[in-house]
Amino acid sequence: MTPYRPLTIINHPHYLAHDTGGGDHPECPERLRLIDRQLKASPLFPYITEKIARKALREDILVYHAEPYLFRLEETALKGQTYIDHHDNQICFESYEAILLAVGGCLTGIDWLEEQGSDLVFSCIRPPGHHAERAMALGFCFVNNAVVAARYWQRRYGRRKIAVIDWDAHHGNGIQDAFEEDPDVFYISIHEHPTFSFPGTGYAEEKGLGPGVGTTLNIPLPPGADDSMFLRALSKFVEPALELFQPERIIVSAGFDGHVLDDMSGLSYSTELYGVIGERMAALADRYCQGKLLSILEGGYHLEALAASVERYLLGLAKCK
Repeated sequence: MTPYRPLTIINHPHYLAHDTGGGDHPECPERLRLIDRQLKASPLFPYITEKIARKALREDILVYHAEPYLFRLEETALKGQTYIDHHDNQICFESYEAILLAVGGCLTGIDWLEEQGSDLVFSCIRPPGHHAERAMALGFCFVNNAVVAARYWQRRYGRRKIAVIDWDAHHGNGIQDAFEEDPDVFYISIHEHPTFSFPGTGYAEEKGLGPGVGTTLNIPLPPGADDSMFLRALSKFVEPALELFQPERIIVSAGFDGHVLDDMSGLSYSTELYGVIGERMAALADRYCQGKLLSILEGGYHLEALAASVERYLLGLAKCK
């Protein structure tokens, strides 16, 4: 028996054209270059199939984002302006195309899961998305990839109950904003406590609104939280909640900036933790979704730690039981 299950990676060369102003910006093209190099040298590489992302359509994105915002985003990029809404959100002329391809990379992944027999898909995209709100770019994010993907899965394939599991070091404020009144999408986030961390949202008391009460689960961890604290949160809170919700499909917002070497957070996760997370995410997909799982790259800014952690996560994800 082979040691790993097949894994599909969605990418596109134009992701590298999204220029964030040089090497000083943490969300840089080198992130994807190092991941690619790491995976090509990995024992997992013979089991990887690479697919090129297609562009998302405007109507795909408008399921969440305001049309005036999309026009403003496109115009800002095509005018050659260097940022939108905040200096952190650096863009260039090529950025709007990259954004459409990043969202499209997630939709391409869903198509492969539903139509091509793939079980495990990693959308290795940039720019990331989980901070983007309906009409505002935030935290290096312009369009909310996970939100658009969840709505596409519902609309295109009739998968009504979707769980989005976000273990980026920072709370995915945009994902919560999109789904906090929706009982059919369960947003779960394990992140550094908002008292200490951008964007200042994601308190445990935030549990959803109106008909969506109970389908938002925030698990804030203190600075210095390590592997054991993360795994305790997964076992004590996340897995029982999913058992009650019974998702038809799972999206993972996979951020790697909780690594102890990554100075974008105060968390202290090891590289090895991400391998265990991969195994646990695959087990959840096997339990609820016939093994089908979409993982979307979010944060992770220490280049070497990011590449090693992505490899370890995918090794865990694809490990044969």
